[in-house]
Amino acid sequence: MKEEPNMNKIYPRSHDKETVYLKSVITNPHIIVGDYTMYNDFNSDPASFEKNNVLYHYPVNKDKLIIGKFCSIACGAKFIFTSANHSLHSLSSYPFPLFFEEWGLDGKDITQAWDNKGDIVIGNDVWIGYEAVILSGVHIGDGAIIGTRAVVTRDVPPYTIVGGVPAREIRKRFDEQTVAKLLEFRWWDWSYAKIKANLSAIMSGQIDKLG
Repeated sequence: MKEEPNMNKIYPRSHDKETVYLKSVITNPHIIVGDYTMYNDFNSDPASFEKNNVLYHYPVNKDKLIIGKFCSIACGAKFIFTSANHSLHSLSSYPFPLFFEEWGLDGKDITQAWDNKGDIVIGNDVWIGYEAVILSGVHIGDGAIIGTRAVVTRDVPPYTIVGGVPAREIRKRFDEQTVAKLLEFRWWDWSYAKIKANLSAIMSGQIDKLG
């Protein structure tokens, strides 16, 4: 039996430099990625994901991008954080606190320039389509699918397919009983050996044969 893969390697496929194991190229401590999650980019270096795809993610907010295991992220997907926002509580949308030197404001209050939406949390086994956009504060459940160029502004339940601008539910991937079983099994947390032994059932959709 093949030994468990080295999860520190960058490229899952020996002749493919457009696809990376995302965990291996992340340096920002506020971006947390699970094993086997991959990102493909045919326009830019996929290893530059945290620069090109995680936007307005400034340390001052201390918000996080958390991505689970076995996720598939397509080229150009973007994660847009709180600092892209402007405050809706002010009488003006202009970010005065950001330009504190110009207006004689306290630089410690810079985060008042925007409304803090919080972390972006992506579950396990999530497929994010080409050029989809995930906004700050959004939580996406395990097994969900985000359609091409969807703009996700609100939470997505597990095993739900969404698409459009703003993203709306298209349908559930499975019936409620199957979803409940998948969330109970949490196969993505199994050992490499156990997943490998169950690959046939996983790939053929035979949940009754998992175990």
